[in-house]
Amino acid sequence: MSATAAHPDGKLLRQADRFIRTSRYGAAHAVLTALRRRSPGNTDVGQLEARLAMAEGRTGEALTILDDAIAAATTSAPLRLLRAEARIQAGDAAGAASDAAEAVIIDPRDAVAKAILGLALIDLGAHDDAVACLAEAARSAPNMAAAWRGLAEALTRSGNTEEARAAFAEGVANVPGDLGLRQAAMMAAMRTRNFEHCVALGTGARAAGLVDACILGLLGHALSKLDRHVEASEAYHGAFRLAPEDPYVRHLVSAAGLLPGEVRAPPEYLETVFDGYAGRFEDHLIGLGYRVPGLVRDMLVEDFSTLSGANPPASLGRVLDLGCGTGLVGLMINDLPMIDLTGIDLSAKMLEEARAKGIYATLAHSDILAYLAGSTDQWDTVIGADVLCYFGNLEAVFHALRQRMRRGGRFVFSVEQCAETAPGWRLGSQGRYAHARSFVEAALQAAGFEIDVVREETLRHEAGAAVAGLLIATRKVAADA
Repeated sequence: MSATAAHPDGKLLRQADRFIRTSRYGAAHAVLTALRRRSPGNTDVGQLEARLAMAEGRTGEALTILDDAIAAATTSAPLRLLRAEARIQAGDAAGAASDAAEAVIIDPRDAVAKAILGLALIDLGAHDDAVACLAEAARSAPNMAAAWRGLAEALTRSGNTEEARAAFAEGVANVPGDLGLRQAAMMAAMRTRNFEHCVALGTGARAAGLVDACILGLLGHALSKLDRHVEASEAYHGAFRLAPEDPYVRHLVSAAGLLPGEVRAPPEYLETVFDGYAGRFEDHLIGLGYRVPGLVRDMLVEDFSTLSGANPPASLGRVLDLGCGTGLVGLMINDLPMIDLTGIDLSAKMLEEARAKGIYATLAHSDILAYLAGSTDQWDTVIGADVLCYFGNLEAVFHALRQRMRRGGRFVFSVEQCAETAPGWRLGSQGRYAHARSFVEAALQAAGFEIDVVREETLRHEAGAAVAGLLIATRKVAADA
């Protein structure tokens, strides 16, 4: 918009720009309509129209506008950069990288162009090249928070976690007032289980007067991981006051015992947590002595031998893996006879890990209840390994699952076990639910399942102690209404 000030309609152009920046889109439309009549074909007007379309989610329309504008002004770096942003918004990382690279060629000193190129290269998996671009952008424009965040992300994906931490520190020092940069640094610390550093970042943000619900929630989460539960409760309470409706905050506050009555972990919370956990999920579970996939396999194999009378099952049939994660259960049962294997999970990052194993016929990115409600498939075998710990009241899951299972279909699952207590489940400080045996059995029977086997098992070890659980095998026996 460098020509805006000199343009005879400069005042209206600046007004439209201000309306877009402040999300007053209706007013921006009115001003741009007037400008279009007065200055048809003006590139500044076209640029603002494209920005407005992007802000309103009309990405395809924005790209059409920008294609026409660039055809008329092929050496315009701002137009190239805007189309790069639109292409990122449309999921076209290769196109965005091409436009950003052209902008860098047009103006080699443009730090924004280098930053956008670096971000597109991250999406393309060219992490070393992304590091080079983003480092140059951050050094050229040290007050550009997005460049520091991108540099830290590229370094992390390159495996340079210590350098990523240093990039975050330098970014915070250069742009101390940017909340998003501090939040990203805290999330990165949580992902690498550096809870002490996350606490230090949160404490520093609070001392600087930069606090929001996200920072306080992350601070509380890190403090709880360090068993500093009194301080964690204080941080959670502050987060809840700032964002009482935020699902992530509500779940953490509930886990701290400050907000009773939450009956499940919010999908948004689970997606956030497991997207950040996917890369180290399997190594972490192996370190905890995780036993559930093997226990599930043993129970399914035993099921075959138990029913090997006059009508032995030929296979597990169509198998559904609820909350499949990285595919550990699928890997464990892959050699058993079955028709096909479908996995569902809320975390796209976990599904990427599962997809790489090549054992699932179908993988769905969905919440369990939403998937069951929207599906028309019928399943012969359903597995729920360490997923029902994110639901308190299991009745809705059991009833929804019954509708999607064939009569006689197997349902094998695990739950963490707690003492007999009302209402039948307890939310722990780690954000997972444990269930009383009597509640689980009653809920299954009410949903039309017959219980074949209930075993008390150690599911894994955590903080030096065994995590007690139940492994349960059931069958659908009641006819659907």
